Amino acid sequence: MMLIMVIVIGMTSVVLLSRLIDQRRPPLDFKIEGEKLYVDGNTARRMSLGFNGLIADWYWMRSLQYVGKKVLSLPSDVPLDDLGSLDLRLLAPLLDTATTLDPSFMQPYEYAAVVLPAVDVDAAIRITNKGIVANPSSWKLYYHLGYIYWQRGDYQAAANTFGRGAQIAGAPPWMMAMEGKMALEGGSRTTAREVYQKMFEQSDDKKVKDMAALRLLQLDSVEQRDAIRKVLSSFKTTYKRCPVTWSEIALVLQSMRFKQNREGDPLDPSGAPYQLIQESCDVALDPKSSIPSK
Repeated sequence: MMLIMVIVIGMTSVVLLSRLIDQRRPPLDFKIEGEKLYVDGNTARRMSLGFNGLIADWYWMRSLQYVGKKVLSLPSDVPLDDLGSLDLRLLAPLLDTATTLDPSFMQPYEYAAVVLPAVDVDAAIRITNKGIVANPSSWKLYYHLGYIYWQRGDYQAAANTFGRGAQIAGAPPWMMAMEGKMALEGGSRTTAREVYQKMFEQSDDKKVKDMAALRLLQLDSVEQRDAIRKVLSSFKTTYKRCPVTWSEIALVLQSMRFKQNREGDPLDPSGAPYQLIQESCDVALDPKSSIPSK
């Protein structure tokens, strides 16, 4: 009987809280969608009647739905850390409320560290620091905070953060190595590759892993395009013109072990052919390529 009463009280609390939230929600109009639609974390905590974890899960799911509805209009290959063009002003309050209700709930912190910097970097730093205070033994949160600082171009802050995380029991040895890399060459492609490689290996979130994998392919493509530009420059110096088609330099690209289609066009890491820009004698990604352009 006690168990039944607890379940009934818990479900009643969820229903009442949902109704209150719905009452405070304005009409579904995109022009006013960015208004404050939800109660704040402290209010939700007082209303949860001890079922904080359950309500935190609800807010977490709403944050995913909120972002999901926004990205439906975007190409499927857009990574999580490139959503700055969307109006995601409610994402920070949603994640903040979820972590206030359940401070040990790790997924919202990780999501905030990856997605929020493109929307509100200060909120991303604040929520990740909030997670560190609530979960001081989690070295992964230090890694995510270091990632935010690295994205921001604050390599010294990133180095300090990785160094602090490296002191936590159970932290992998590469955390200390990341401190040195950030201090010496924070903006290099080598460092970027290591950051995304570690994110891919360590994250438990499939969306984060997919984003990291896509960024690694982007780095491969950047290096490939640099190599192709050298070939184009050499051809132009020799023949005083740009190649008309890829076939004119197909053998050179083949010797460099570029993947090519039947026409000899070099392929990017996603399998899409690169475009030859004759006007500037340059190479560019195909608009249909899944490789991010920025």
